[in-house]
Amino acid sequence: MRIFRTEEAGRMDEETAYCPGLMVIGDEILSGRRADAHLPHVIGRLRERGLTLAWARFVGDDAEALIGQFTQTLAEGRPVLCFGGIGSTPDDRTRQALARAAGVALDRHPDAVREIESRFGAQAWPIRVLMADWPQGSTMVPNPVNRIPGFHFRGHFALPGFPELAWPMLEWVLEHHFPPCRPPEILRCLRIEGVAESLVVLPMRRVAERFPQVRLASLPRLGSDAHILLSVRGRGVIVESAFESLCAELTGAGMAWRSCPDG
Repeated sequence: MRIFRTEEAGRMDEETAYCPGLMVIGDEILSGRRADAHLPHVIGRLRERGLTLAWARFVGDDAEALIGQFTQTLAEGRPVLCFGGIGSTPDDRTRQALARAAGVALDRHPDAVREIESRFGAQAWPIRVLMADWPQGSTMVPNPVNRIPGFHFRGHFALPGFPELAWPMLEWVLEHHFPPCRPPEILRCLRIEGVAESLVVLPMRRVAERFPQVRLASLPRLGSDAHILLSVRGRGVIVESAFESLCAELTGAGMAWRSCPDG
């Protein structure tokens, strides 16, 4: 079963569909006036469904910068979770930039208008209804909190910047477009002390050559508690085999190590 249930699914390989990107939009994030909370939350929710985040980007409100980013992501064809910039104030430019990058017009979506009118009545006009202007061909992402919806356009899921609004909407997106279809990743880690990182390079390379299905990583720490964390990440029983091979390589090279609960 293909995980990404959209018209674009047939044009992307399964691994791309399993690995969405994350885009957090807003000058307030880049200036430090607000701290991002979306990245750790999304990583955790994806992991629970056997998914992996491909990349994360933090972009300001500049229109040309947004258009450039969306031009790249539309060409890549990967699903993208976008947070921020879909309000009605002049600095909210996600809707317009995505339409410009795709070369389509903004259309006022009737379902979105109905949702906004149901929430605000006559006060929906003339400002709040601007949040129903989406790139032509978009579909609605419902908002169970305040009924102001987000939208889905060519694999891009545009959600609010506020976590209390965005995260319930994210649950709907995951349920309808990213059903769990494969087991979660397995992570095995070990710790080495008193060894230069250069000494673990060749053992890691040999394991990587024997087990191309897994990903190996080295995370050194300096200072009074200097050590190296080595990890093996992947899916299925191959992870345990690769981890045992790494342990054997290190032991054979005369390095003492001990297992760690996580990375």
